[in-house]
Amino acid sequence: MAIKIWIENMKDKKITIIVSSVVIILVIGIVVSYKISQYKNPTVNALGNPDGRIINSEEAINNREEKVTQEVTHNVDEQMEVMNVYKPDGKKTVYLTFDDGPSKVTPEVLDILKKNNVHATFFVIGNLAEKRSDLILRESQEGHSIDNHTYSHIYKNIYISPDAFIQDVNKCNDTLKKILGANYKSRIIRFPGGSFGSKMAPYREAISKAGYSYIDWNSLNGDAESKILPPDKLVARLKQTAKGEHLVVLMHDAAGKGTTPKALQQIIDYLKAGGYSFKTL
Repeated sequence: MAIKIWIENMKDKKITIIVSSVVIILVIGIVVSYKISQYKNPTVNALGNPDGRIINSEEAINNREEKVTQEVTHNVDEQMEVMNVYKPDGKKTVYLTFDDGPSKVTPEVLDILKKNNVHATFFVIGNLAEKRSDLILRESQEGHSIDNHTYSHIYKNIYISPDAFIQDVNKCNDTLKKILGANYKSRIIRFPGGSFGSKMAPYREAISKAGYSYIDWNSLNGDAESKILPPDKLVARLKQTAKGEHLVVLMHDAAGKGTTPKALQQIIDYLKAGGYSFKTL
């Protein structure tokens, strides 16, 4: 009899343990499910970096340009409708563009362009233009196009909101007018880091409503893909990406891009040999 009671007690304990275990498992499952439901995937911010942090201009450009061959035609039709830069016309045309100047690199770039009777487009940073207005004036006097690359080029400021971006662009435009005179009328801008991606859609819309046209690129020399690349690497990258009838070539005349002018003569020679004529935006 005692043994029978003991067995019954053990059965009751097993049932209790089993029930308790099931309850614990259910509770854990509910908690885990709740946590999963509350988890949000890292968002891509306006600069295109997946962890949502603000990154510096060079890093942002690097991230974008490394994928240029896949992303470059993302919104070509949308942004070029007014300018018609990519509209087929049976002629091979190249637009050399230089971002992030003026700087100590700019005079060498200008010397090579002048030697070859080639005109280019300079997307200048407003605060640098104030410091080197002599180079802005030289660019203008030698027949180059001078366009807007924002006043500050500080990502964490200009990409806070479309309104902040427009204000910075307008400030650069005002700066260029002070240097070049009231008749300066260019309304072409280039987004720092490019205008690619859905996160930039509000900025593209805002800049268009503000009366500006924007342009990215479909070819590059890769001078922003590393801090310093030797000239032969820059030429090779240009050859790799220079495909198509009309080319908008991204290069930089920023202070840290001293090898860019070293490669420029070979780049011009290659494009001339390919039958391209040079124009400004």
